[in-house]
Amino acid sequence: MILEQIQLTHEIHRPVSNLSYGEQRQLEVAIALAAEPELLLLDEPTSGMSPAETDRMIDLIRSLPNSLALLMIEHDMKVVFSLADTITVMYYGEILATGKPKDIQGNARVREVYLGGKH
Repeated sequence: MILEQIQLTHEIHRPVSNLSYGEQRQLEVAIALAAEPELLLLDEPTSGMSPAETDRMIDLIRSLPNSLALLMIEHDMKVVFSLADTITVMYYGEILATGKPKDIQGNARVREVYLGGKH
């Protein structure tokens, strides 16, 4: 059951409007998964979430099957580095760098532009 996968079985009888913001975002992922996609597109999946809700969303995304391709746009570097196998960094509409998380973290230009200098 998809609600088990997204850990919302305890909320099955509550109206969506009574769910927390993070739970509503989890439900959106469940609705997308119900279509059995081969590719899941996520645009800022943790935007506006509390740290606890962000951690739950990271766990949810991490639990998705490896057979599911995932394309995610995200500005929260904790989320990006927790989940991504490959990262493409864009800057003013241009590709600045593409690579594994460790390569992106080590890229001086990316650190200067997005990560704020030394890390």
